[in-house]
Amino acid sequence: MPITYVKPELLTLKLHPELDEKWVQKLIEDDPSALRLGDLQFRGRERIQPGGGRLDLLLQDPETNRRYEVEIQLGATDPSHIIRAIEYWDIERKRYPQYDHCAVLVAEDITSRFLNVISLFNGSIPLIAIQMQALRVGDHTTLVFTTVLGERRLGLDDEDDDGAGGATRADWENRAKATVAIADQLLEIIHRLDPSITLNYTQFYIGLAKDGRVDNFLMFHPRKRGTVFEIRHQKSAEIDNKIDQAGLVTLPYTRWGTYRLILGTGDVQKHGELLRELIRITYESRAS
Repeated sequence: MPITYVKPELLTLKLHPELDEKWVQKLIEDDPSALRLGDLQFRGRERIQPGGGRLDLLLQDPETNRRYEVEIQLGATDPSHIIRAIEYWDIERKRYPQYDHCAVLVAEDITSRFLNVISLFNGSIPLIAIQMQALRVGDHTTLVFTTVLGERRLGLDDEDDDGAGGATRADWENRAKATVAIADQLLEIIHRLDPSITLNYTQFYIGLAKDGRVDNFLMFHPRKRGTVFEIRHQKSAEIDNKIDQAGLVTLPYTRWGTYRLILGTGDVQKHGELLRELIRITYESRAS
């Protein structure tokens, strides 16, 4: 069967008599995946904010519980749109600090001028800018969402380690002996890959060092409910599935690019195969 090409007609929603902001909100409410931010769930529309104003849409990731405060602008974005998006994000994160929050700015036209302005906030404020296009193809109308500014992944400067020094193994054994024990067990796995790597004891966490230099591709943080084992690796569906299948307790993936697993006594032995694999691929990706 031959493929028939139909030239799409670009629509301007701001000037359209029927396709208004409410229509866009309803479309995203019915199908949050249209924004291409993952398999999100709808949590609210026109959410009243303290002091006035309404948040267009609130979406949430059911796996990480991360919330997305979405502000929609027909036509070109403007300063008030940017300020409103950041203001509502700030209000929501203060009202519900138990969640991770991200501001999402959606507009038909995100000009280069305002893209530059938005990029100044990106990094210090979790902010995503999405440009939407309304297209008519034959008798059908659709919206296409394109991320023009993604959330910046923050880097970690291993050389600028404020917590380095000022702590010894004895300090940590007195403070969190279980964390030291888990770090020792995982160090045995690391030594199969590189026997020159050692534990680096800082005031706030146990990291790694190689040849006397900080090399924190893995880190350990003590918590009341267990030891948080941080793995610095790019997020992937494959790793997510393996961790989920193992039934490990986790914290949300961080903006610094790290997985966080909560390990207790016996977990290294119980999940040894998975932990060996995660350490191996993290070590290899770090060295590449």
